[in-house]
Amino acid sequence: MAERTPLLSQADSAESGSTQAPEKHLPSLDSSIERCIGDFGWGQFLQAVLVSIAWTFDAQQTFISVFTDAQPTWHCTQLQDESCNSVSNICHLSKNSWAWDWPVDSSIVSAWELECAASFVTGLAASSFFMGCLLGGLVLSTLADTLLGRKNMLFLSCLMMSLSSLLTIFCTNIWVYSALRFVCGFFRSTIGTCALVLTTELVGRRWRGQVGIIGFFCFTIGFLSLPAIAYMNRGSPWSSLYLWTSIPAVFYSILVRFFVHESPRWLLVRGREEEAMATLKSIASTNHSSSSIWNFSGVPFEQKTSNTSLYSAIKILLEKRWALRRLSAVMGIGFGVGLVYYGMPLGLGNLAFNLYLSVTLNALSEIPSSLLTFLLIGKLNRRTSVLFFTLLSGVCSIMCVFKGKLWKRLQIGLELASFFSACTAFNILLIFTIEMFPTCVRNSAMSMVRQALVLGGVFCPMLIAAGRGNGLSSYGVFGLVIGSCGLLAACLPETRGRALCDTMEEEEARKGIAACDGLVMYSPRTIGFSFYGLPKMWRSLVMVDSMY
Repeated sequence: MAERTPLLSQADSAESGSTQAPEKHLPSLDSSIERCIGDFGWGQFLQAVLVSIAWTFDAQQTFISVFTDAQPTWHCTQLQDESCNSVSNICHLSKNSWAWDWPVDSSIVSAWELECAASFVTGLAASSFFMGCLLGGLVLSTLADTLLGRKNMLFLSCLMMSLSSLLTIFCTNIWVYSALRFVCGFFRSTIGTCALVLTTELVGRRWRGQVGIIGFFCFTIGFLSLPAIAYMNRGSPWSSLYLWTSIPAVFYSILVRFFVHESPRWLLVRGREEEAMATLKSIASTNHSSSSIWNFSGVPFEQKTSNTSLYSAIKILLEKRWALRRLSAVMGIGFGVGLVYYGMPLGLGNLAFNLYLSVTLNALSEIPSSLLTFLLIGKLNRRTSVLFFTLLSGVCSIMCVFKGKLWKRLQIGLELASFFSACTAFNILLIFTIEMFPTCVRNSAMSMVRQALVLGGVFCPMLIAAGRGNGLSSYGVFGLVIGSCGLLAACLPETRGRALCDTMEEEEARKGIAACDGLVMYSPRTIGFSFYGLPKMWRSLVMVDSMY
């Protein structure tokens, strides 16, 4: 493989008169950027916080339907009416024998008289949102790697998501409402991906995991703010919840446009050296770095950008066998995690527990999950952690199916344990994915994983509707799927403590991938499928990945 000229090279110091020959192995892009702007400083911290706030509005739009689409409680208009008091389904009663506890316009169900509609109709809006997320991720995911970049994609996604959410307040029926929820989900799909990738590409490898967790904390804040906003607006029209969450998001989009820097790593990979230098100078000056030892002008570049077309990043992932195998595994895990991550909060209405309190407890459970990831991400093995937390989530979810007085009391605790484990697995999986794929395809790979996560969310409303009378159809399926999908983590390489790669060739050189694009000689020792236990099979699958 021909030796490549680094994108950044350290200039000779003015004070030094040495004329040593240049080293054979020049600094990599990763180490050069760290030397330029530092491992972590105030400039990077402020950028990371500002970018991560996008997760707050992302969380609000993801779970807002828990309150706006909920079926309100009702009461009999005549307390002495025994026929009314003995019936739990209002569809079996005459219209004048019961009434809603809250104003009619407090929910779309009561406002549009959907209380007796089919489960497909009542769950249409939630499913449309996740279908929009799925399609949006497929259409928009590669734009952040190719045409628009991380910053512009984040700005466009936040702005369009907030505007479509704002237009929702003018809906008069379930069909227009579902269509706008689809549009909202379509543009929301890339927010988390762009925010996470942008923040992690602005700091050194030592702080990459911790900075990525900032976004998870912001997502928790957004999730936690929903029951508070809904409780303060109880009795108000359902549209007020969309109003209070969309207007701040519009102003935030403007802040992103004018105050967020583009990823210098992406700019350099795309061959936009002058913009990259300006960004690095700005961050370095904010960090008070000694930028005088760096010569930002006239730096030699030899850039070979592989992303020449709009969807070339996806094409590269599909053509490289090792990349496709990794992507398939993390997408499988993402599907299982998404089923529980989105399904548990959306299904809280099926539990005999206060809705506001249960949503608050679920949101609060994300805080220890993010703290655990933040404090231990530098010590946790990615592969083992994902495997452990997905299995734990699956076991707790299945245990929610059991009936009886004891299990009914423990049900909310088991639900929280399952959701906590899924959140932690989700956090680690995203960091894991960032470290497995190079810069040229990282955002696209992250988007594909999140699409698998959203695909799990598409099936949640249907499973939740089916599980209203039988928990096995919801919690049982959730547990089996996440536990089975979590086993795919055994097929992935461990990435803890390694530096980020920028090109596919660099990743292949690091892993010793053969020029024949991943052709492996499957000797008995390499495959190692032994009947003495499953763990040995997992170790053998990891050996195969280490070979290519």
